[in-house]
Amino acid sequence: MASTVTQRTSGLVQRRTEAIRSAAVDRESDGEEDEARREEEEDDDKGDSKETRLTLMEEVLLLGLKDREGYTSFWNDCISSGLRGCMLVELALRGRLQLEACGVRRKSLLSRKVICKSDAPTGDVLLDEALKHIKETQPPETVQSWIELLSGETWNPLKLHYQLRNVRERLAKNLVEKGVLTTEKQNFLLFDMTTHPLTNNTIKQRLVKKVQESVLEKWVNDPHRMDKRVLALILLAHSSDVLENAFAPLQDDQYDLAMKRVHTLLELEPEKESTKPNVNELMWAVVAAFTK
Repeated sequence: MASTVTQRTSGLVQRRTEAIRSAAVDRESDGEEDEARREEEEDDDKGDSKETRLTLMEEVLLLGLKDREGYTSFWNDCISSGLRGCMLVELALRGRLQLEACGVRRKSLLSRKVICKSDAPTGDVLLDEALKHIKETQPPETVQSWIELLSGETWNPLKLHYQLRNVRERLAKNLVEKGVLTTEKQNFLLFDMTTHPLTNNTIKQRLVKKVQESVLEKWVNDPHRMDKRVLALILLAHSSDVLENAFAPLQDDQYDLAMKRVHTLLELEPEKESTKPNVNELMWAVVAAFTK
């Protein structure tokens, strides 16, 4: 009789333990699902779902493209090198590139070489092409050299193979695949040109709003408290001569305030900023290359 009671009791304890354990597992899995759902919702709020997540190069090009005409200004001679700078920063933000150690004598940002930290594919053809060049080049080159080499602005015929060709067209095609742009043929007086007019205004407006808010409602008055990608976007959009397009729709007083705050960012000294904690040195090296 006693043994039967003991068996019943132990069976009850076992069932209760299993019930508690399974409830804990359910709670844990619910928690994970809730967290994943929250992250998805946050991504949707940011417009950062996988379908519409844009690289720095795509964002800068999108700011530079005329919505209806579907091409960048013929007078903009900065965007080509600006887009190459974007590639280097994008690769650095993704943990693929870094600057060599500055050493005891503290080399300047522009004299330090670009080192391949990881050659894991990024999934972006242009980024992977640039990464392959950088990884295979010995001795390594500086940020300034890479911007010139990837742009094809070199006098050395042996280094012309580093040039990334048709970058704007390839980025525009990426944006067509992401449903942001469409493709058309336009007839100019002497030639036909493929253009990429805007088809998804929501994504463009979201991008413009992100840039505007970063220097207006969400201004933190400290570059190191800003989101690294947003800070890089502002600085590189300026270097590519397309930043003002994001501020054109603003009222005069807001425009003046936004530009005033942008100028405070542009007046920062890259050498000094790159020594602060938790910064991306390569980003500041790219900024230094454009402001030297």
